[in-house]
Amino acid sequence: MDKKLFFEEQKEQSLVKSTIVSKYFDVWSKVIISTQKRYPNNSQKIAYIDLFAGPGRYKDGTVSTPHMILSNAVENEDLKNRLVTIFNDKDESNTKELEKTISEIPNINNLAFKPDIWNQEVGENIVLKFEKISLIPTLFFVDPWGYKGLSLRLVNSVLKDWGCDAIFFFNYNRINMGLNNDKVLSHMNALFGENQCEVLREKINKKGKNERELIIIEELCQSLKKYGSRYVLPFRFKDSKGNKTSHHLIFVSKNSKGYEIMKDIMARESTANNQGVPSFAYDPANFLPEQTLLFQLSRPLDELKDKLLNKFKKRKITMLQIYEEDNVDTPYIKKNYKDALSYLYKNDLIYAISNSGKPPRHGTFGDDIIVTFN
Repeated sequence: MDKKLFFEEQKEQSLVKSTIVSKYFDVWSKVIISTQKRYPNNSQKIAYIDLFAGPGRYKDGTVSTPHMILSNAVENEDLKNRLVTIFNDKDESNTKELEKTISEIPNINNLAFKPDIWNQEVGENIVLKFEKISLIPTLFFVDPWGYKGLSLRLVNSVLKDWGCDAIFFFNYNRINMGLNNDKVLSHMNALFGENQCEVLREKINKKGKNERELIIIEELCQSLKKYGSRYVLPFRFKDSKGNKTSHHLIFVSKNSKGYEIMKDIMARESTANNQGVPSFAYDPANFLPEQTLLFQLSRPLDELKDKLLNKFKKRKITMLQIYEEDNVDTPYIKKNYKDALSYLYKNDLIYAISNSGKPPRHGTFGDDIIVTFN
């Protein structure tokens, strides 16, 4: 599809993407600002950077992510006095339209810092700029049309500093094709790492499409972790028929709290869940009864129950410690752990008690409940 046509109307996938980003920004900013207020001698600013911002609106009038971020900020007393924003797009017509769109936001002049709009190609110059400075707490969003400009160095140039998280839209179709295209070898090396990219090509050779996708996403996540980011969380977007993956939204952080916040947001935006375990995917086909029935053939919560009994055998540990120790790189959210432990307790497979010596109340399983595994 031509890039110009993309902004003719907002697809549902784009709305879900913008919703996830704006919801995370809302919660993330509150956490950062709360921390800043405890240390008033430090910087009292936060930032939102979008390097492929687009025109700010789709042709049907629907607003995109930059508009959503700014519209919420002008209504928030803390945000409007702290928020620094940078919006970039190499297409000058997009930046001009974005300037116009931003100027029309009610009360936009109440922001202490006027949005800064750049018209640059994303590449070495921008990476060097971020690498050389110490950033204030920043949510960094990268939504390239394909893959040009997206690199491990770019993501890490922001994540190196305290309070900084990154979200980027990963065009799976184009990158899947690009991995075996020598003409874009430099872009693939920048995204996965040169050595890892060669290993990846060997791993996906002659693999089926589903296994190939899992390998590519896993390798990307591992490459990001090698750059020092402990927490990486992908969210998959399927095409309108649910036949194949179009994109992944990838969240990257060095902080467990950010990971937990984003995990809960992505779980709520998932189009399906199985035994309460979210799919971490937007898939229109999940709304079809026959697809939902097939999805229910797996039993992930039952698998979690068995996993907990084996992993924590002979241990005495709180519910919160179980969750923190086990949930990273799994599809399970905190509620899944509470549901699994409640089941195990009701069936006398574990012993559970609170600090005050009381058993868990019916239908609840608090963070501080102490669990003893047989």
